[in-house]
Amino acid sequence: MKVALFADTYLPQINGVTNTLGRLTAYYESSGVDYKIFAPKYDTEQMDENIERYYSLKFFLYPESRITFPNLFRLTGSLEEFKPDLIHLMTECNMGIAGLHYGKKHGIPTISNYTTNFSQYTNYYKLNFLEQAIWNYMKWFHTQNDITLCPSAATQELLRDHGIYNTDIFSRGIDFENFNPMYRNPEFRKSLGIDNKTVFLYVGRISVEKDLDILSESYKKIQSLYPEQTALIITGDGPFMKKCKSLFPEDTIYTGFKKGRELAEIYASSDIFICPSSTETFGNVVLEAMASGLCVIGADAGGVGEIITHQVTGLKFPPRNQVELTKAMSELLTNRDLQNILRKNGRSYGMNQSWNKIFDGLMEIYHNILSKRGISIQSA
Repeated sequence: MKVALFADTYLPQINGVTNTLGRLTAYYESSGVDYKIFAPKYDTEQMDENIERYYSLKFFLYPESRITFPNLFRLTGSLEEFKPDLIHLMTECNMGIAGLHYGKKHGIPTISNYTTNFSQYTNYYKLNFLEQAIWNYMKWFHTQNDITLCPSAATQELLRDHGIYNTDIFSRGIDFENFNPMYRNPEFRKSLGIDNKTVFLYVGRISVEKDLDILSESYKKIQSLYPEQTALIITGDGPFMKKCKSLFPEDTIYTGFKKGRELAEIYASSDIFICPSSTETFGNVVLEAMASGLCVIGADAGGVGEIITHQVTGLKFPPRNQVELTKAMSELLTNRDLQNILRKNGRSYGMNQSWNKIFDGLMEIYHNILSKRGISIQSA
């Protein structure tokens, strides 16, 4: 099988789409699937014969995605040479449109991904007048594909509400060898002066749509109640960082963007993970925290609301409800038995969400689409 992948974001940018692409292409290679990625060109990047890059600029609303300007003559020549059996569109911007156009013109099946709730972001950036236009575009783009893949059932339902019906689930997995309680480091905690405290952790993009304002209000309340017992680590970077530092207490610890072993150590060396965002289509950081042995608290929205089973694998609170988030934080602080139950159940759940299992399901979707088109491909 040959798959052409189109994305408006890729390495060296690190985000959910690029992480998934990295795992997916490794799976392709181990499964004998040929692939070629069509992606934006960045200022610094690694050369790879499986990747073709095109000039791009940052997208003002979401800098992780790029406005790319593909050279259609070069792109067409590459695709004609590669001869893909299937085209997988990871994003909906210019690269996605280019892949969709080629697929329709040449009768090649196309599969699209819905991964980012751009329409919800309009509320945070005071661009509400764009919301309907965004949904109109999403409907136009996704309904032209053989199928649209969603990371969660909640996202699938959201698309159905806006007229996008031909959908299926393409969830996300976890590398539970790299996210593991064994990376807990007492020396790391001592170096930050938090070795005798309960450490709350946030990992993710520092941006307004992540509802960090709600977390700041809850943490300030918790700190006032338990001033010597708590600490908060914020790991990540983004355009909201300056504002973020003005909202949170002065002793909040900012590590900046981390990856690999450093990130695994931060997870495992913390105690309670909080995902305040109500706009996540999945929420991979919640799985990473579970696999690392943390208790998790998350907004009951989107994919996060599906990952967490309340009082079993974690605690949930109503989206943007600072009072209920504070109650959940306080409950875990004062109930060690509950902490232990959630930690054990959460890790057990996380360890069952392997990438191979997720990608096996994706390959089944690929073969079903090809079969419906009357295209026979031998399984690897």
